[in-house]
Amino acid sequence: MQVLGAVPFFSGLSPHELEGIDKRMVSLSWAAGDPLFTAGESADHLYVLAAGRAKLSQPTPSGQEVVVDLLTPGDLFGALSMLGQPVYPETAWALTTTCALRIAAQSFREILVEHPQVALRVLDDVAGRLAQARSDIGRQSTGTVTQRVAAALLRLVDKLGQERSGNRGTLLQLPLSRADLAGMVGSTEESVSRVMSRLRKAGIIDSGRRWTAVLDRDRLAATAERDG
Repeated sequence: MQVLGAVPFFSGLSPHELEGIDKRMVSLSWAAGDPLFTAGESADHLYVLAAGRAKLSQPTPSGQEVVVDLLTPGDLFGALSMLGQPVYPETAWALTTTCALRIAAQSFREILVEHPQVALRVLDDVAGRLAQARSDIGRQSTGTVTQRVAAALLRLVDKLGQERSGNRGTLLQLPLSRADLAGMVGSTEESVSRVMSRLRKAGIIDSGRRWTAVLDRDRLAATAERDG
């Protein structure tokens, strides 16, 4: 119930209404590295992340996995045939020990009929994702690798960042590899590593094996808009 209450789609629903949604859901768990679902499988369910971290990736014709989103508790993800996606276009991978609530397509359709405000929020979310996708395509076709890496780090820190004590920047503590970041920005692992190295030397970020810290968000934002 606490997890459902944190989902923006269900914001404002009463405890009784949330109970009706909760009864339609099943709780499942996965170990780090396990797939929650795989691209190409029939899109029969929607998921709400309850605990842990997960990533969504898409396969490319060359065989590279492109990370398209990182998920945190409260995120709603998956795809439904009724929304025009008969199969999952992405694979969801558990980055840590992960728990999620799963709901069947027909059950979610019933919720949309019962709660028009939820249906409107779903439409707004779909529109927002389309706008973000267009923005990403435009950035990848015109922006430099440095700009794309900076923009990706900004999105990640805004969604997943934790403020460090002593005014030491914002911490991203998750197992995101250079290959993952390269997939997100449409570049190579080597190019992304060079950009990250330059950002570290400039004092904009710091990083370790399983973490990255944004030390100067203003300079990172300026870099995303203008390479340099």
